[in-house]
Amino acid sequence: MQPFTTLTSTPAPLKVINVDTDMIIPKQYLKTIKRTGLGTALFSEMRYKEDGSENPDFVLNQPAYRKSEILVAGDNFGCGSSREHAPWALLDFGIRCVISTSFADIFYNNCFKNGILPIVVSQEDLDKLFDDADRGSNATLTVDLVNQSIKGPDGGEVRFEIDPFRKHCLLNGLDDIGLTMEKSSKIDAYEEKLKSRAWA
Repeated sequence: MQPFTTLTSTPAPLKVINVDTDMIIPKQYLKTIKRTGLGTALFSEMRYKEDGSENPDFVLNQPAYRKSEILVAGDNFGCGSSREHAPWALLDFGIRCVISTSFADIFYNNCFKNGILPIVVSQEDLDKLFDDADRGSNATLTVDLVNQSIKGPDGGEVRFEIDPFRKHCLLNGLDDIGLTMEKSSKIDAYEEKLKSRAWA
């Protein structure tokens, strides 16, 4: 998993509340178990028209936001079913950070396991970040995980809280497998010990 330390990007404003995981990645794309290739299907029902052409009104289709790595979203982001394909699709598109006032628990946990930083802020701070995001390519945000801050284009700063263990995992690029591999020497020693116990 790619470590997350600091990230500077033009933020994309998605002013929609209750964005569920079916909106993030519709059910017809859930047949794959690969974590790659889902970026083109991200928000597909909003990004594309019925004929398959792009919807120019959707934020991620607009020139300023096509390469956004930060998504500023409405309340209760990631609700609905527990599909892990939702963070896979966000990450494959290039989004490494989602900022909202609240997240559904399972989606929130899945983000950390896939290298995405979900940040919870107050409504007042979210409104400020939406204002920054509305400025398009004229404004960038810098997310600093080490110092737990979001710096705006005009020097303003928003602080955020994060669980210390989750912060450690993101900073070091550790998913569940990576955490297990950190204990590989102890695992090897235990397996060697078992070899000497014929009854085991």
